[in-house]
Amino acid sequence: MSIQYVDLKRIPDETERLRCAERLLRMRASLADLRARRRDGSILLATWNIRDLGATKFNPAPRTDEAFLYLAEILSSFDLVALQEVNFHLGDFTRLVGHLGPGWDHIVTDAKTTDGGNDERMAFVFNRDKLWFDHVAGEIVLPQGQLIMPAAAVKPPDAQTEEEAALVAAMTETDPDVPAGTAATGQQFARTPFVVSFQAGWFRFNLCTVHIYYGSETGQKLQRRIDEIKALVKFFAQRQDRENRNVTPQRAQNYILLGDFNVVSPEHKTMKALRSRGFTVPEQIDGAAFPDRSHFYDQIAVRVRDPRFKVLDGGMVDMYQDVFTDDDVGLYIDRIKPDRRKSDLQRFRNWRTWQMSDHQPLWVEIHTDFSDDYLRDFAAP
Repeated sequence: MSIQYVDLKRIPDETERLRCAERLLRMRASLADLRARRRDGSILLATWNIRDLGATKFNPAPRTDEAFLYLAEILSSFDLVALQEVNFHLGDFTRLVGHLGPGWDHIVTDAKTTDGGNDERMAFVFNRDKLWFDHVAGEIVLPQGQLIMPAAAVKPPDAQTEEEAALVAAMTETDPDVPAGTAATGQQFARTPFVVSFQAGWFRFNLCTVHIYYGSETGQKLQRRIDEIKALVKFFAQRQDRENRNVTPQRAQNYILLGDFNVVSPEHKTMKALRSRGFTVPEQIDGAAFPDRSHFYDQIAVRVRDPRFKVLDGGMVDMYQDVFTDDDVGLYIDRIKPDRRKSDLQRFRNWRTWQMSDHQPLWVEIHTDFSDDYLRDFAAP
């Protein structure tokens, strides 16, 4: 499905307008194999952290007209995309999805304005021809017994009130990872995860998008990142197990988590936390599939009971293969703030992350046509 190329006419600068058209042709050729995977019996599901979409607090320069069209070209290659770092101000987001045309829809959360939320929203953008919203959506709020414990909440047992001690006992009973002496206080996620129920073909699933707290590479802030991931997978594992009691596998609730988990590496504790509680990362996008991958922040993890579920393929999109390439430094360098400490190429590479992103889109193709399974069971029960 093509984006609204008529918007090219609205680019006021003729040089930029012609360049944008030529680069879009390049992108279409590069994305042709991916687009060819869009078919009736499967969906292309992606996650993409588009850096500070709509923000001005950190962004050194607003996005150019052509950048919005390049972003839309990539989005239109998929059927459903979870977006992170959508800003409180929705002008840029609205402009971006407007390029996709009337066949697309979207769902957006409220902005998280406190506790490291950076005024960010979560969003799902999806093709209505392939998926439909199943009328269930909500932000994830942890129950008291599963709250994430900051270091300041740890007290020795003799400093706890009776109420705190009773709650800690309840926490320890439900989660052996809760340390002794933890006070009966805690915190929610820095950015609230957002879960929505969708259906594509025969496959019904609950999709949760996240932007896990980053904090630091070491110490208590790293531990908070790990604890957020642990709390998330525990919450959904317990919920799914409860929902699927006495339910046939074909009618079970299925969960897919995706987004920016700030995973350090496939061997790191952050990944071990994500893989705990029965969640798995499809082999098509795990560490072995990308030996030269520069970072592993973005992930897709599944906990699916339906035996018909199958991941057919997966990958990442190289955003800078055709646009804002290293060879384009001279075209844009006059727009970039001078910095004597950095070379022109270094400044350009940083600037372009605010035009596109510092994250690459990660995707999987999921099988959704279970017609043959149903008919076989019907013909030979």
